[in-house]
Amino acid sequence: MLQMILSVWRPLIEILVIWVLIYSVIRFFQGTRAMQVLLGLLILVILFLIAKFFELNSIIWVMSKLFAVGVVAFLIIFQPEMRRALARIGTTMSNSFLPLGGLMDEILRAVDHLSRNRVGAIIAIEREMGLKTYIESGMMIDAKFSAELIWSIFDPHTPTHDGAVILSGDRIASCGSLFPLTQSTDLPPSMGTRHRAAIGITEENDAICIVISEETGNISIAVSGNLTRALDIADLRKTLEGLLHPAEGKSLLQEFIEKNKRLFQFQRKPTP
Repeated sequence: MLQMILSVWRPLIEILVIWVLIYSVIRFFQGTRAMQVLLGLLILVILFLIAKFFELNSIIWVMSKLFAVGVVAFLIIFQPEMRRALARIGTTMSNSFLPLGGLMDEILRAVDHLSRNRVGAIIAIEREMGLKTYIESGMMIDAKFSAELIWSIFDPHTPTHDGAVILSGDRIASCGSLFPLTQSTDLPPSMGTRHRAAIGITEENDAICIVISEETGNISIAVSGNLTRALDIADLRKTLEGLLHPAEGKSLLQEFIEKNKRLFQFQRKPTP
């Protein structure tokens, strides 16, 4: 009896697991350049099956060699995407989040001052995935976060104003850090380096990036490789509370989403 049950359920479980894996891969690569390659590979697989059905041996031989080289080429070309996927799989849940009290207020005060004075800035907030590599690329300071210190760091007359500040827990881990620029080709040429760096770091990491435009003073936020632009301080607070404290900020975030559904589409558009 047990063998009969297993013989029925085992194929169903295998099909379900395979379906979940394929669906997860498609969802992960959706919207990236790797998705186009996956669609191309799917077409090649279909052509390969057709060639096998009609016993077209020459085509089968060529495509077999192509697949052997293609797997290695895929891993090399899309190494950043693969690294990001493995990092997310290996990430364990942590309790490193921002307090909703004083530190959040300091961040908003710093951003508001920079925005009003049109001082360009980029602030990355570390979450579950560490930013150690990027912290080491800048000037490690390990200082308590304060709005005044942020203003000093991003002062246009200081050597650190072009880099990024990384916030780890409740402390400034580094300033002047360098982030990879996004390789996305669907961004307009008018988008500046800071915004491209914010998108680039969040494509590889689960960090949150706040960007202040030097030209307009507009506030943007990047999450998961997508940019939301033209936020005011109240909207920024609700967004951060929803991202960093899903349980506590759920009602506030839901209210904000209902009023500003456009902002939560995370469109890749430049700050006007």
